[in-house]
Amino acid sequence: MNITPKNVDETGRAYALRILKQNISDTTLRPGTLLSENELSKMLGLSRVPVREALIELSKSDIIEILPQRGSRVALIDLKLVEEAGFFRRTLECAVVKLVCEKAAVKELSDDFVLALKANLNLQDFYLENPAPDKLMELDNEFHHLLFSCVDKERCYRMCCDIGIHFDRIRHLALHTVKELKIVGDHHDILSAICACDADRAYALMAAHLTRFEIDEKLIKNEYPEYFVN
Repeated sequence: MNITPKNVDETGRAYALRILKQNISDTTLRPGTLLSENELSKMLGLSRVPVREALIELSKSDIIEILPQRGSRVALIDLKLVEEAGFFRRTLECAVVKLVCEKAAVKELSDDFVLALKANLNLQDFYLENPAPDKLMELDNEFHHLLFSCVDKERCYRMCCDIGIHFDRIRHLALHTVKELKIVGDHHDILSAICACDADRAYALMAAHLTRFEIDEKLIKNEYPEYFVN
């Protein structure tokens, strides 16, 4: 597992939850992996109680399966849950990008915001040419976070992150599997639509962008059949 230090004001439960979500969403903890409370406690430097609480919390999102007498397991990828998470995110993000365009139309977008998006895309271009999937995923998340922040929808972004863990696993596998990634080009097109104050085009581009996983689904399943629910 990839383990970062515990934040000063972070409870043990919140720390365990953050680290587990991070490692599940980027498939460091692969679908189907068996988990031991004792081993997790040792790795995180925590007692078993906060680790158990974190696992129970994740089981409510169907990302962890609690196995009586055997511990816990990272759930296999269920494409129905992926689609539902994608629907939730698509609904919010398409609305958000329209709000961003509305701000652009009345010249309320700050120069700093546009520059931040352009700087982000420059880095995405770099890591597309010099492959670093984890870094590209981080920049992808940052790009979308900037859009939510622009229209004061931080809580909505956190909700997307919470429900999006099923969706994120597919996104991460796509970065490692799909040879002709289109996501960076999508981001450039979305920014162009924002700068042109074209809300309808931005909406359509975002909707297409967030359904791209459906195009890549067969390729990913062929590469990692053991990760998926039959």
